[in-house]
Amino acid sequence: MDLTLTEDQELIRSTAREVLAGRVATGGVAAVAGDPAGFSADLWKEMVELGWTGLAVPEAYGGVGEGFLEACLLVEEMGAAQVPSPFLHTVACGAATIERHGSAEQRERWLRGIVEGRTIAYADGATVTATESGDGYVLDGRTRFVPFAHAADDLLVVATTGDALTAFLVDRVEAGVTTERLDVVGPNAENDVRFAGVAVPADRVLGEVGGGAAVAGTAAAFGAAATCAEMVGGAQRVLDMTVEYAGQREQFRRPIGSFQAVQHHCADMAIDVLTARFIAFEAIWRLTAPGQDPDQVALTVAVAKSWVSDAYQRVCALGHQVHGAIGFTAEHHLHHYLQHATSAALAFGDGDFHVDRVADAIGLPRS
Repeated sequence: MDLTLTEDQELIRSTAREVLAGRVATGGVAAVAGDPAGFSADLWKEMVELGWTGLAVPEAYGGVGEGFLEACLLVEEMGAAQVPSPFLHTVACGAATIERHGSAEQRERWLRGIVEGRTIAYADGATVTATESGDGYVLDGRTRFVPFAHAADDLLVVATTGDALTAFLVDRVEAGVTTERLDVVGPNAENDVRFAGVAVPADRVLGEVGGGAAVAGTAAAFGAAATCAEMVGGAQRVLDMTVEYAGQREQFRRPIGSFQAVQHHCADMAIDVLTARFIAFEAIWRLTAPGQDPDQVALTVAVAKSWVSDAYQRVCALGHQVHGAIGFTAEHHLHHYLQHATSAALAFGDGDFHVDRVADAIGLPRS
């Protein structure tokens, strides 16, 4: 496996970095803190116009036809810039899952919609039930911590149908769907979503009836891998900020970066960032590479999510130690990365959850 970026991939990354650097003042996490949407609508519109939402969508549906890895390069830069956006959940959990499990009509409708800026929020609604009614289903129940659900056009909901799970594409403004913003740490605007007698036509079943576990597995795998890319971007920026600060801040008439203890901290951070990048992008590559063993793919994603989650938090902790008091102030950006590390570690299963999956896969007893 060669993870060296091609010339086109380097161009995608550098362009994203340049665009986002110029939009942090209006679209960054601090700038949108008081915005009810939780993200910049103007920046989202610009992302759509630049073709970012269609980067991984096949050309047959109006997309650019690159791939999931290229989309994750964008996600990595969003993590570095700390720009909240429904991009990750729409492209990773929405587009990738619909492309794999949707019918020809669903792919034509929703993939084209995503290219044009339609947003999707993924709700793993284990406590939502779907009852067959006429030529469709009725959804009842509640699911929590759904990022950007309040601003999504559609909800990808995995609900219980009898003894199995079934996935549905639900219009968020459908009668009976209500969302409530939760006061949680992190840049993603998470919501409590309730379903009260929501009628869903049969043509909105994604995949097979009773096949929701496979759909949920795809959405979670792509979402976890993309989140790893986002965390790698954040960790890299924390490392860069810390090295820069260590070279400028003086104690005893010397830059603190000249002290061995600080150098050791920065070296440990650099090792974590480099390792996290390799592990994350191996998982991202395996998800779409042909001929991959599904069990090996699942194992690689679990390893990546567990390792990168812990590594990002270690990088932030050492970054705070080197920065000292200034890193804890509201004026400094470092605390935004710590909040992101905390929330991203919990998304799509925390480190302990994925360590247990790895243990099961290789036949070790759980801790």
